[in-house]
Amino acid sequence: QVQLVESGGGLVQAGGSLRLSCVASGSGFSINAMGWYRQAPGNERELVASITIGGSTNYVDSVKGRFAISRDNAKNTVYLQMNSVKPEDTAVYYCNAHLWSLYEGNYEYWGQGTQVTVSS
Repeated sequence: QVQLVESGGGLVQAGGSLRLSCVASGSGFSINAMGWYRQAPGNERELVASITIGGSTNYVDSVKGRFAISRDNAKNTVYLQMNSVKPEDTAVYYCNAHLWSLYEGNYEYWGQGTQVTVSS
């Protein structure tokens, strides 16, 4: 059974920084790509950043140059360093993992979400 547990969300002033973490726990699976999505009220969930097992990254245009995604494969952990945050970054941030297991093959898993609020 897989669990994705996010941490690091909270309230921050515009221009400040936050670091989100997501730890995957459990057994019987391997992790491929991981990523962070966000959903603001009234908006669809959007991909913020993703990272492959080899370290290749992808970002939505609105966060390029401000956010950085990284991962520690030994710890099954993915991070999102958020710098120069803006009020429009306010959203619930979700960790996402693409997994593989012998019984389920390739599948996707989501964390419960962590709230990030940026005050102006």
